Amino acid sequence: MARYNKIFAALDGGATQEAVVRRALSIAHDNNAEVLFGHIIDSVPYEANGIDFAALTEDGRARIEEQMEAYFTRARNDECIPSFSLEVRAGRVAETLVETLIKPYHPDLVICGVRGLSNIKYAFVGSVSTSLIRNVECDVLVVRPETLEEHPQD
Repeated sequence: MARYNKIFAALDGGATQEAVVRRALSIAHDNNAEVLFGHIIDSVPYEANGIDFAALTEDGRARIEEQMEAYFTRARNDECIPSFSLEVRAGRVAETLVETLIKPYHPDLVICGVRGLSNIKYAFVGSVSTSLIRNVECDVLVVRPETLEEHPQD
């Protein structure tokens, strides 16, 4: 079985986000690996509005930290996880995720959630998980929340 030293976990703010966090921390714990959580705020709807992307990303970061507080606290206190951090950026999701977060981090494993887009939406915007599988040079784990076992409470 592969040993992972650096794990990148993509957070989407959707229904699978908690499952992705739990799976990433579980694998990090088992492998004594560091974890980088990343979230991209889709800039496309805001590009013509002159929005303050710095404020938007800071708000996104605060929201994720609040939602995942219990998990992040556990990670900070887990001696088997040497480090973890959260990065939030704005941009075109798949492209920004790969180019500004994943490639510079050089992970051994990328974890993301399945979103289940409709066929029409998939045809227009594509799938982030498919983009990751095609564009990163490491293992990619796509998490479905219904297949994730509960992470035991420490």
